[in-house]
Amino acid sequence: MRKIIAAVFVSLDGIMQAPGGPEEDPTGGFSHGGWVFHYFDEALGGAMDELFSKPFDLLLGRKTYEIFAAYWPQPGAPDPIASLFNRATKYVATRTNPKLQWQNSKSLGDDIVSALTDLRKSNGPDLLIQGSSNLIQTLLENNLIDEFRLLIFPLMLGNGKRLFGEGTVPSALKLVETRGFPTGVVLARYQPAGELRTGSFALENSPQA
Repeated sequence: MRKIIAAVFVSLDGIMQAPGGPEEDPTGGFSHGGWVFHYFDEALGGAMDELFSKPFDLLLGRKTYEIFAAYWPQPGAPDPIASLFNRATKYVATRTNPKLQWQNSKSLGDDIVSALTDLRKSNGPDLLIQGSSNLIQTLLENNLIDEFRLLIFPLMLGNGKRLFGEGTVPSALKLVETRGFPTGVVLARYQPAGELRTGSFALENSPQA
């Protein structure tokens, strides 16, 4: 069985939109694109190398796929990530029927949830989500994410596309790894831990309001 892993750059206030550059995704008038740039150093780069060190396929929403397909296959894209991305199978969540010209690309078809449910049960490498905020909402709503691998940056963006947006279902998570970096970035890995549990600190015999 494969895992679906959401590997996400996220601000302290939960925004994941356009981390890589100003033109990456200005949807909704977002004007802070490129917010990760000044936080990358050798240590953080090493963490990214670890992420891509095991075999993986890519799971991408349509918009992220288009951004990646316009960059990674081109001459001059940085290796070794370009080689890994070009070689990996790209599963694309799109309800239209676009021409997927990047090598090793496959559409998930009209029923994305059913396609991913079947794909998750199949043999093969883990499915690594990059970007794809809209797709993540669908996966959250249908409990299809097996792990969140978050790089949390020490900044606040105020508005933009959120990691835990409209698809979020109340639930518990288990922290399985945490690591800090000199730039203030924190790596946190979470896995699902069942239903949300609630309680009360009110004293059993306290007067009722």
